[in-house]
Amino acid sequence: MALAPLEIQRHAAPLRQQVLERLRAAIIGGQLAPGQRLIERELTEMTGVSRTVVREVLRQLESEGLVAIIPHKGPVVRELSAGEARDLYTIRGALEGIAARLFVEHAGTDQFKNLAAALDVVVEAYRDGDAEKILTTKNAFYDVLFEGAASEVLSGMLATLHARIWRWRALGLSHPARSALRPEESIKGMKAILAAIKRRDAVAAEQITRDQAAHAAAEVLRLVEQPAGKARESA
Repeated sequence: MALAPLEIQRHAAPLRQQVLERLRAAIIGGQLAPGQRLIERELTEMTGVSRTVVREVLRQLESEGLVAIIPHKGPVVRELSAGEARDLYTIRGALEGIAARLFVEHAGTDQFKNLAAALDVVVEAYRDGDAEKILTTKNAFYDVLFEGAASEVLSGMLATLHARIWRWRALGLSHPARSALRPEESIKGMKAILAAIKRRDAVAAEQITRDQAAHAAAEVLRLVEQPAGKARESA
C-alpha cells in the first residue's frame, strides 16, 4: 500500500509529537494496514522529518502496541488479535473501576461538575456521529475521572493502557458492522456511572464502570471474530 503524505505543521507542537500523532491516527484509522511494513525511508518522505525522529516515533508506537519489530523485516503495523483485546479490556475494567471508586472518595465539588460537563460533550459528539470526536470527548470524560481519583500511580497505569487500547476503541466506534444500539448503550452506561458518583456510591460506581468496559469488550470481540463476508453484509 502506497504511503500518502501526512501534513506536519512545523510551527505548532514539537515535530516528534506531531509525527507520532499522525502515524498513530493513520494506524488507528486504517490508512496503514495491519501487517504493513513501515520503511523508514518512506516514512521520512511521507512526514518530511529526519530518520532520527521517525525511529523515535516507531519506538513509541511499539511501546503502545501499534507497531511490532519483526526480525529480518523491521517494523510493521501490528495485527489485531482477540486475545489481546480480552486482556486489555479486562485490565481496563479493573483500573477504570478503581478510578471511579477513588473519584467518589476524593473528588471535590468542582470535579463533580467538570465530570458532568464532560459527559454532556460526549452526548453531543454521539449525536453528531463523528467517531473521532466521540473518542476524543470520551477520553476527556475519563481524564476528568482519573484526575479526580487523585492517584498518580493509577493515572500512569491508565495512560499506558489507553495508549494500547486506543486502536481497539477506534475500531469499536467506526466498524461498518458496529451495533446500532451501542451509542445509546454507551451513553446510558456513562450516565449511570455519573449518577452513582453523584450519590457518592463508590461500590456502584466501580461496578458500573467495570460493566461498561465488559460491554465494550463484547462488542469489539464480536467485530473482530465476525467473518469478513458477514461484516460486509452488515455494512
